[in-house]
Amino acid sequence: MIINESLRLYPPVVSTIRKVERQVALGNLALPLDTILHVPILKIHHDPQIWGNDVHLFKSERFSEWIAKATINNAAAFLPFGLGPRNCVGLNFTMNEAKIAIAMILQRYSFTLSPDYVHLPTQILTIRPQHGVKVILHPL
Repeated sequence: MIINESLRLYPPVVSTIRKVERQVALGNLALPLDTILHVPILKIHHDPQIWGNDVHLFKSERFSEWIAKATINNAAAFLPFGLGPRNCVGLNFTMNEAKIAIAMILQRYSFTLSPDYVHLPTQILTIRPQHGVKVILHPL
């Protein structure tokens, strides 16, 4: 839940581009062959119609009943690693690596944010904290 909510607020990539390979209907919209689509992932992840009026708040409980419930039955609205056959090849590796790293840290330490931490996400290919994430580790 915490990892998914973090990925919703700060997806690794803010947008992606796709090319329509055959004419397709998207609702009432007809997309002709070779149309270039810009998919604004960050915008979709911050849309109050999908996520609710508290869209800018970190609420991990949003994902307590999985992605379909969090997105009001629109699972395609959560796409931090893309979606479908062109999603990120590192999805499973990244999710497993994050879970293992967090588990290993929490077995040995508790942590608090440093008092001089400044929350300032920036985009340099991916979204990342401009000044890093300063934490203080406390041995258990």
